[in-house]
This record gives sequence, structure tokens and C-alpha cells, in this order.
Amino acid sequence: MRASGFFLSTLKEAPAEAELVSHRLMLRAGYIRRLGSGLYTWMPLGLRVLRKVEAIVREEMDRAGGLEVLMPAVQPAELWQETGRWEQFGPQMLKILDRHDREFCFGPTHEEVVTDLARREVRSYRQLPLMFYQIQTKFRDEIRPRFGVMRAREFVMKDGYSFHADLASLEATYRVMYETYSRVFTRLGLRFRAVAADTGAIGGSGSHEFHVLADSGEDAIAFCPDSDYAANVELAEAVAPDGKRAVPGQAMHKVATPGKRSIEDVASAMGHEPSQLVKTLLVECGDGIVALLLRGDHQLNEVKAGKLLGQEVRFASEAAVRAASGCAPGSVGPVGLRVRVVADRSVAVMSDFVCGANEDGFHWSGVNFGRDLPEPEVADLRNVVAGDPSPDGRGRLELCRGIEVGHIFQLRTKYSVAMQATFLDEQGQTQPMEMGCYGIGVSRIVAAAIEQNFDDRGMTLPSAIAPFTLGIVPIGYRKNERVREAADRLYADLVAQGVDVLLDDRDERAGVMFADMELIGVPARLVIGDKTLATGEFEFQARGDSEAQRVPVEGGVTWLVQRLVG
Repeated sequence: MRASGFFLSTLKEAPAEAELVSHRLMLRAGYIRRLGSGLYTWMPLGLRVLRKVEAIVREEMDRAGGLEVLMPAVQPAELWQETGRWEQFGPQMLKILDRHDREFCFGPTHEEVVTDLARREVRSYRQLPLMFYQIQTKFRDEIRPRFGVMRAREFVMKDGYSFHADLASLEATYRVMYETYSRVFTRLGLRFRAVAADTGAIGGSGSHEFHVLADSGEDAIAFCPDSDYAANVELAEAVAPDGKRAVPGQAMHKVATPGKRSIEDVASAMGHEPSQLVKTLLVECGDGIVALLLRGDHQLNEVKAGKLLGQEVRFASEAAVRAASGCAPGSVGPVGLRVRVVADRSVAVMSDFVCGANEDGFHWSGVNFGRDLPEPEVADLRNVVAGDPSPDGRGRLELCRGIEVGHIFQLRTKYSVAMQATFLDEQGQTQPMEMGCYGIGVSRIVAAAIEQNFDDRGMTLPSAIAPFTLGIVPIGYRKNERVREAADRLYADLVAQGVDVLLDDRDERAGVMFADMELIGVPARLVIGDKTLATGEFEFQARGDSEAQRVPVEGGVTWLVQRLVG
């Protein structure tokens, strides 16, 4: 590609609303342009990167036995009503009416559509297993679109769905897809981690997320450096502490704590560490209230609590807290509380602890289970923290941040039962199909890759997805015939060898051309100048190299192809 015939539209500064590095750089480099809230046009340069990501995803899905389809983006409400998700999916779903006032949505995902396809086409176990996938635009009406294409309302996604006659077949394909996703992200040149995850709104049983590791990631990941264990913090088990509870050493006594409502303030006023306090969180459950007890320095894991309660966690209002405990939040405690009490595993082994006294401005000290209040129901309620024992027993946990770019699920029969997607087994009996679901955020990968690969000059993208593999920078292209001839000849020879080259034939200063190459993420550049040509050489520099190296013109194409393509 010649720069003079390409649309390069770089900016010196990014708009003020761009927060993440990827958002700023994609705008400055001319990868994307904003149309509206969470809506972006992919410009020619950014689209090249997006298409390279798509190509790798498509190649690996085909290799895994996937069959590409393209399903409608606009979906009839009737399908979603069959599964009950028309109302359950919530305001993220963009609902629309056609001219006949029939209800549709702009698809946020395609489980219903693909299940409808399978129930119409599959009759016998002989047609199974079967896997369809597509790379298509989705729409989710995010309440707060932000971070550019990282959390846009409209985005490109690869979603795949498999259908099986039994669980064993599903599990086999699930393993294949785990390996497929690992190959995809390896080929993309990304540092990633696969983690056990919660199935969330999609539903099903087994689930793994694939995260690109980056400090800007929204998700916290717990992993053990001494083993293969990794899980989203939402799912990571907080192992019960070793050892038994110490015997009581204090008498329970009440302490005045006027105006002290936070754990930190109470601990400081009483001369304790937060880990010696128990905080009591009141949540609504059905028609009643449940008290959840956590150590003062730990945080509630709402996913775990939601599974325990059988519903999404809803914290009690201040009025409900006062009605249940007789005090305002900040002074609530489990002693004498007449509601269901569930203690986190770490709380269950505490003795002589501090907790609220259910009286405004007072706390109990020296509290012990079995003596001052009944033994509680015990469950894993908290987020893990760095240093916790790994659930696999092979070391200690560490935490890092990740950007979720892929998610695979074992859906089982959630959708096939609801939509009567059945087949006849070998005995001629009707059975629901087992299903799997496999998603990759194709457009999000571009932003995630930038979050992992940048410096103060621009993007440092892996060559597999960079917009161009090599940039040729001829000094004085429009004025020096020898430079122009050498650049044109080298460009033609490299293109013939299949190298993705950008020849900067614009009438620009060398500094401008260098800056643009670095900003847009070209991983290597070749400088052609009159002085180096006089010695029969080019000047080559990969983005990570501290200095340029001289390459002989004679045999230069072969050297470059070996260096760039391998």
C-alpha cells in the first residue's frame, strides 16, 4: 500500500473524553472515529487490524470443525419469549417495532436464533455433533459506554454454538474449543490467561474466560504462580483457614463508638486491626432479611452470595436495616439478631472479635460464637486476596488485572429444553440436544492488544495484527530519483513476496513519517536515503530495537522476508 493512495488521518492530540490508552491511540492513529455514544466508524487503518484478527479467529474455528454461518442481527421477540429472556435480559437489549408493530430486538447474542436453526434442521443423532459460528455485529445498550471500542454499544463478535447427542460429546468439544482459543490468542501475540468463570446471564454449567493481561483490565484474576490454577475473582474459592478457633479469652463488653460507622474508624477508635472486626451486611432475601458476616478487612463476593441466596444480592434499605436490628448501618451486629445469619469461613474461626451492638454508636468487644451467640451457618462469601492459599493446594494466590476477550460455556440443555430443540437417539427416543457456546470479542481484542502493547510514541502491536508488517520511509522520495527508484523496486519485490508493506511516498519530512509509523503501530521500518544508498545499504529498525542496523541492498529482499515473515 502506498501512503499517497491510503487515508492516513493521524491526530497530535486525542479528544479529552478518551480515558484508556487504547481509546486515545486508536483515535490519534485514525483507527476509529466516534459517531455517537458507544458507536464508532472503523477507518481504513483500523479495519485492516480488525480484519487480521478476524482472519486468525476464522482459520482456527475452521480448523476446529466449525461451520461458518451468518444469522440475522434483527431477531423476533417470540424466540426470546420462549426462553424467558425477553424480560430477563434487561435494558441492555435494544427492542424495536416493525411497521406492523411486531416486536424485534437488535441481537445482543444469538443463542435463541441458533437453537431455532438447529431444531428446524437436526432430526437424528447421526447429524450430531454440529458446530456453527459467525463473525457479526452485536448491539448491547450499555448504560455507560466508555473506553472506546472496549465497551461500545455496537461491536464485532465471533459467537459459536455446538450441538451434541450427549454430555461426553459436549465435553470433548469444550476441550477442543479451550485449545482453539489458546491457539487464537497465542497467534495474535497476546499475553493471556484462561480462568474458570461464572456463567452469568448466559447460563449453563462449565465456563472459562480468556483474559488479556493488562493493568487497565476491569476484571480481577486470581492465579497461582506455582500451578495452572486461575479463576475470575468472582469464582475463586476462598479456602477455609487452617486450624481450630481459639478458646475465648475475654468477656463480652460494650464500647461506646459515637460517630464511628466505618470499619476503619471503629478499628482505629478501639485500637484494633480491621481483621479483628466482623462486619454485618443485611440483604433482602424473599420476604425476609439475611445477615452476612465478613471479616473487617474482607470484601463480599456478590456472585457467591447470590448463589447462596438463590437470587441477585439486594442490600437492605436503611429503613429495613433499622427495622431488623434497631439501629442504623454501621452499628449492626449478629448478637441477638433475629434473622438468618451466615458467616464467611474466615469469620467462623474468629474469637474475641468486635462487632456492632445493634445500638447506634456502640459496638461489642470480646464476642465469641457458641457463648455469646449461636454457631452460625458457614459459607464461602468473600473475594480472595493476594496470599490466600490456592484452592488446588499448590501454593499461594496472586492477583492481576485482565480484559475479557473470550468466554466459553457448557450450556447443557438450558435452551434446547426451553425451545424444544430435540433429536431422535439410537433407540428412536426424543432427547434434548446438549449445547455449548463460544464467544470472542473481535473488536475488543484490538483495544486489548493496544492496552498490552504501547509506548510513549504509539502502538507496538504484534506483527500478526499490525496494520502493516513493514513501513518503507524514503527520504526525499519526491525529489531524489535514485531514492524513488530504490523504494519503488523494493516495495514491488516485497509485495510480490507477500509482505504487507506501507510505502510512505508522501511529501513529508522524515520526522513526520517516523512519528506516523510509530503511532499507527507498524512494527518495523526501513529507511532509504541517498547517503546509505551510496554505500549500497538500507537502514532497518524493528520497533523494539534501540538502534538501526544496516542491510545490504543486494540480497536485502531475502533478508527482510526471512526477518519479517520467517
